[in-house]
Amino acid sequence: MKKKVFIDGSAGTTGIRIYERLGAREDIELLKLPEEKRKDPASRKEMLNAADIVFLCLPDDASREAVGMIENGHTVVIDTSTAHRTLDGWAYGFPELSKAFEEKILHSKRIAVPGCHASGFIALVKPLIDSGMLSKDAKLTCHSVTGYSGGGKKMIADYQSEERSPLLDGPRQYALTQNHKHLKEMKAICGLEHEPIFCPIVGDFYSGMTVTVPLFATDLNEGFTAEDIKKLYEEKYQTPIVFCAGADADAMVSAVGLSDKDSMGICVFGNEERILLVARYDNLGKGASGAAVEVMNLIMGVDRKTGLNV
Repeated sequence: MKKKVFIDGSAGTTGIRIYERLGAREDIELLKLPEEKRKDPASRKEMLNAADIVFLCLPDDASREAVGMIENGHTVVIDTSTAHRTLDGWAYGFPELSKAFEEKILHSKRIAVPGCHASGFIALVKPLIDSGMLSKDAKLTCHSVTGYSGGGKKMIADYQSEERSPLLDGPRQYALTQNHKHLKEMKAICGLEHEPIFCPIVGDFYSGMTVTVPLFATDLNEGFTAEDIKKLYEEKYQTPIVFCAGADADAMVSAVGLSDKDSMGICVFGNEERILLVARYDNLGKGASGAAVEVMNLIMGVDRKTGLNV
């Protein structure tokens, strides 16, 4: 029997990408609202309760409201907002992290998809914490370069406007107060005692991103080296996350290298003293929509790459 799926917030960038990934599938039935009823509370509530699986592609408050509208015990919610990522009772939608994370997803009706910046940081750092290579009290730094689509409709319109500000021609650093909304999950999911110093930068390209965590070799616990990190990643990540042995052909790493993909590439660079851990992916792919669809596939018991562009 086909699963009934409803995307609440289907007009946003994340919702559109999810719809594109699901539109041709024959194992689901997409429930849709007419445009004039898309924001009608009664119509949304009806769809939320009729669906087997609901994707929430909404602002935080609207996501909380939507969850409150569900009055049955069978609808599975996959939330792409920040609202529920560190709450008890919610599974964190990153099955590659461990068997325990995968099992919690499989047995939960409430699943929160990781944030785009957080996805790369957690993919890089959590395995080091779990393996004992890095201590929980490590004080880390995270640099992230992302395309402007992660800023939503307004930022997309600003960058694509013919009368846009000349300041948009160059990379722009933001979250300068160190209060970015992804920091909470970066700390909690990795089990860190401190939030990292976070330096996100938005560039003049639509989608794609690189997240970098620099380390001194002395940051690692005694006996571990960069080669150990490479081996760990290579053994842990298969697909849609893969370990990459090297940089691009020009000895650089382009943030758009996996644009429009739902995969993630993990790399380790540097030397014996200084190490660069790098995750590259699409902020709308494995950083949002692709991750959400992967979770749905896992719940449905089909190949987790089904319908994805990896």
